[in-house]
Amino acid sequence: MRLQLLAVLLAVAGPALAQDGAPVGAPVGAEAQGGGPSPEPVVVLRPARVFDGVEPRPHAGWVVVVRGERISAAGPAAQVAVPSGARVIDLPGQTLMPGLIEGHSHLLLHPYDRTSWDDQVLREPEALRVARATVHARDTLHAGFTTVRDLGSEGAGYADVGLKAAIERGIVPGPRMLVAGPALVASGSYGPKGFAAAVPQGAEEADGEDALVRAVRRQIGGGADVVKVYADYRWRAGEDSRPTYTQAELRRVVEVAASAGRPVVAHASTPEGMRRAALAGVVTIEHGNAGTPEVFRLMRERKVAFCPTLAATDAIRRYRGWNGAAPEPAEIAEKRRSFRAALQAGVTLCMGGDVGVYAHGENAREMALMVDYGMAPAQVLIAATSGNARIFGLADRGAVRPGLLADLVAVDGDPVRDIAAVRNVRWVMKGGQVVRGPGAPVAGPGEP
Repeated sequence: MRLQLLAVLLAVAGPALAQDGAPVGAPVGAEAQGGGPSPEPVVVLRPARVFDGVEPRPHAGWVVVVRGERISAAGPAAQVAVPSGARVIDLPGQTLMPGLIEGHSHLLLHPYDRTSWDDQVLREPEALRVARATVHARDTLHAGFTTVRDLGSEGAGYADVGLKAAIERGIVPGPRMLVAGPALVASGSYGPKGFAAAVPQGAEEADGEDALVRAVRRQIGGGADVVKVYADYRWRAGEDSRPTYTQAELRRVVEVAASAGRPVVAHASTPEGMRRAALAGVVTIEHGNAGTPEVFRLMRERKVAFCPTLAATDAIRRYRGWNGAAPEPAEIAEKRRSFRAALQAGVTLCMGGDVGVYAHGENAREMALMVDYGMAPAQVLIAATSGNARIFGLADRGAVRPGLLADLVAVDGDPVRDIAAVRNVRWVMKGGQVVRGPGAPVAGPGEP
């Protein structure tokens, strides 16, 4: 059924292609007209400064040269040769940065204050969720996030795999995606809960090492780039989270995924769930609400990165009436303590907010909270660029360096001085194609 749904979506969107497989607005080369391959376009970018994603200080007076889909040169204007005939794009007063990388998104979810998670999983048709997700993808890209790690379709099966394919084929605009498919949960631990009869679940249930081996292989075969496992969760509504999988089960998941070249990430909020996940060899632990100094030291020793998802907790408390003023709810105070403990332990921090709980396109909300909770703006920017690229094994992006993908974003002001500047996105390029701001294709009738 899901394959039929994706086929219908592809058929409907097909006429929107400027040419077969190319994004709308992509240049049609001479080769398409029978005259042989056309030269790669060259673009010279002249911002006020460049934050390269590696060094904590921005470089004033730098220029960046893009040839085709990659950066060919970057450095002081006086030292960079500008090819004749290159198109020049001036970005006055703006900071040019690597495209931002979202570490924890759910493009198939939308804010819980509009529709509850249960209703999204149980009541919304999958076609509606996919259609809405295409808008989420566009909004994410226009917010300067050119890559997302999407950690679970939340009851929509492998719809994230289809969305990724539609973006790659240029059918809909959006970021590059790493997807997790359905994700894995222990039977009875996830949701929706509280129904007399069995209802569809927000993830795939699997128990015991043999069943987990089959489920991991099935999800990888279905298109998952990363395997997500819930190492703890609330067994009943209103209860505290408790571990779900044993140490042996988690270790087996990591072993099987690793043999297929896939990393494993773990949802874990309890110290014991985090400890088991870290010892099992996961790449990142998500949430970590009740993380302790001891478990964060273990994560540092085991080289496990931490994705704190501060913005999701903040959003949920606000949906329940908190206005951001003191006194803070207990959940917010707990998040502050765990984040501070992670910083003090020297754990590698991933930038990922669990966006989908709150609005897509508002991804920078997590970055602002990371600063508010005690991290320096430059370090947050590095985490959202080269840091996430390194954690996720993406060697072709995350920095302004020759040879890397020309995924770039320009914002008004200097985000090293004021992290709020990352919300002021004025220009976005993905793979050498301008998708927002000066140089972007003019939208046709009916296009956003």
